[in-house]
Amino acid sequence: MKKQTLAALTILSAGMIAGCGSSGSDTSMSSSMMTPVATSASVSGAVADGYLEKATVFLDKNLNYRLDTGEPSAITDQNGAYTLHVDAADIGKYPIVALATQGVTIDKDTNTAVTGSYVLSMHAVAVAPATGGVTGTVSNFISPMSTQLREMMETGSYTTLQQAMDALRTQVGLPAGTNMMSDYIAGRNTAMHTAARNMATLMGGQAGQVIGTNGTVDVNRYRGMMGTIYSNLPTITGSNAQTNITTLRNTMNTNLSFIPAGMPFRNYSTVYRGGMGMGMMWR
Repeated sequence: MKKQTLAALTILSAGMIAGCGSSGSDTSMSSSMMTPVATSASVSGAVADGYLEKATVFLDKNLNYRLDTGEPSAITDQNGAYTLHVDAADIGKYPIVALATQGVTIDKDTNTAVTGSYVLSMHAVAVAPATGGVTGTVSNFISPMSTQLREMMETGSYTTLQQAMDALRTQVGLPAGTNMMSDYIAGRNTAMHTAARNMATLMGGQAGQVIGTNGTVDVNRYRGMMGTIYSNLPTITGSNAQTNITTLRNTMNTNLSFIPAGMPFRNYSTVYRGGMGMGMMWR
């Protein structure tokens, strides 16, 4: 009897050990299932002065305004639309940059190729989070306005994007409540569209000063250009705008050359001062 009892206890113990082993296997499987997995999101929108076809759009992970190996990229279609496939964790972490290339990118306002290359962008904080959880689609409109806002935010003078938007709206002379990040073409905001077109004209006119033959962007000269455009927005969006644009373009062409090319990036406010509003007057 004692031998039978002992045998039964031995079998019971073996069963309990086996059960524990099974439980351990389940725990291991659960841990494996809980391991973080990379998720992706589609970041979509449009690029414009007028809508820009065949512009190169990319997530600028090293903040050099240039498409580098490993950075998600796309080419805009005939409606200026693009879609980037990015890691969900990168949304709101890196800016989106768009390059309009001389002789290649088509401005749908005129249906002709742009005569000077220029770089547009959107600040990382302006990129909306994906909808529908970690995977989804967001809409991001890249324009001279979003570009100006990105550079304003880079100065550190604005705590929030809304503060920068309010300052830019006032500088351009648009009504209170105007969304400076909106698609002004779809919204038929003629005043905002005209201002953006004039800004793009000035940016394209400085291609030789800010974009190298190998596609590199001189950040100091680029930001000096954007600061100058901001300072002169009231004159290039009001009456006699075309004459003022020509004068400012010629002045910038000369004054930007005073910023040594290729120098290490300096604080925006100390890049350059003097000459036709070339000081960084962001407030």
